[in-house]
Amino acid sequence: MKGIVYLCSMKANKAIDTLAITTKIVLPNDTNTLGNLFGGELLAWMDVIASVSAHRHSKRVVVTASVNNVSFQKPINHASIVTLEAKVSRAFNSSMEVFVDVFVEDPVTGQREKCNEAIYTFVAVDQNGNPIQVPALIPESEEEKMRYDGALRRKQLALILAGKMKAAEATELKKLFFED
Repeated sequence: MKGIVYLCSMKANKAIDTLAITTKIVLPNDTNTLGNLFGGELLAWMDVIASVSAHRHSKRVVVTASVNNVSFQKPINHASIVTLEAKVSRAFNSSMEVFVDVFVEDPVTGQREKCNEAIYTFVAVDQNGNPIQVPALIPESEEEKMRYDGALRRKQLALILAGKMKAAEATELKKLFFED
């Protein structure tokens, strides 16, 4: 019975409270033969900062469940200053969707340009590695609300593609294609 009381008393968190930011410099060891940041290195950086964001939301150990979307829009050159910002976009039962935005800073003007983004899913786990419930998330800004609303559609699509949900059960996806 204590578990039920605990779960019911979980306090929802604001999306902004899950914000995690890190800044890196692209060193020669991080680059490919063209002098650009290895995609795999960027994925590792994104995974780490996204896990910090998920941990801030759940206050639990988190594991990467999936990398749902990665967009390498622009190459990142050697010696670039790269800032990664991660924020939980929605929490489900034990999983959390985390958006990671990647920016490159102009070394002269200091102006930032978005060059990449990714969507990760993490699951909070207990001391035995079993999924554990996470608090709800409260989106406040327009961007947070937009990402929050899209998260259920992205989750339903992923479940359909994995064969874990029938398309007819995807209520949020059906709203995109059919009028009520």
